[in-house]
Amino acid sequence: MRNTPLHTVDAVDRPVLAIATDYPAGTLLDTHSHRRAQFLYGATGIMEVGTDDGAWVVPTSSGVWIPAGKPHRVRMVGVSTCSLYIEPRAAPRHAQQCEVLQVSPLLRQLLLESAGLPADYAQRGRDGALVQLVLHELQRAPTLPFFAPMPHDAALAALCAGFLHQPHVHASPADWARQLHKSERNFTRFFRLQTGMSFGAWRQQACLLAALSRLSRGDAVTTVALDLGYESPGAFSTMFRKRLGRPPSEFLVA
Repeated sequence: MRNTPLHTVDAVDRPVLAIATDYPAGTLLDTHSHRRAQFLYGATGIMEVGTDDGAWVVPTSSGVWIPAGKPHRVRMVGVSTCSLYIEPRAAPRHAQQCEVLQVSPLLRQLLLESAGLPADYAQRGRDGALVQLVLHELQRAPTLPFFAPMPHDAALAALCAGFLHQPHVHASPADWARQLHKSERNFTRFFRLQTGMSFGAWRQQACLLAALSRLSRGDAVTTVALDLGYESPGAFSTMFRKRLGRPPSEFLVA
């Protein structure tokens, strides 16, 4: 199915519904949720996903698992998607928060092929086998580190949200501590308690997510590196390759 509204087929008695959708660049899907779990794959472009738990960036070659009933918002940057909407009883993953998953060449082909299935596909034979194989591949797909958790404390969450919009690799924990009227030592403990990460690790992760978004929009590696506060494109590329195993140039749009 292509460009089919979910609500028109959600009641069809099938464990999986596959819908391909084309989105204009910059489309924002405001906070919403689905009765079914969703696996959202962008065949092109990049997606930015936000929930109360944190922020995810989802580049091409990966997709995001969204648990059933999880409120989420998505910003599309030149994206053509293929979504699987999966009945909770058939869900192959059981995480309570979103996960970015690596999409293997096999899984990619299965997703593209499944988009051609009608809502009431035959559950016996090829169509049913295709759906079952997609679910098996989703179950075994590895998670990727494209996530920055958000704290529950309102004041700290406001600082984190602002940083996600304007990240800088040399942001000072001492400065954040002052803004929260804490000592740096207490702030460090508080930040880890709230996010499960050290301030330095979270800061680097947030910068990585911002870099992925900007590279996918066509920004030059040098521009992205210097805007994020790296001393040189080489230092930025070293960090990027260490975290993702691939150079930033591989994430540039053609």
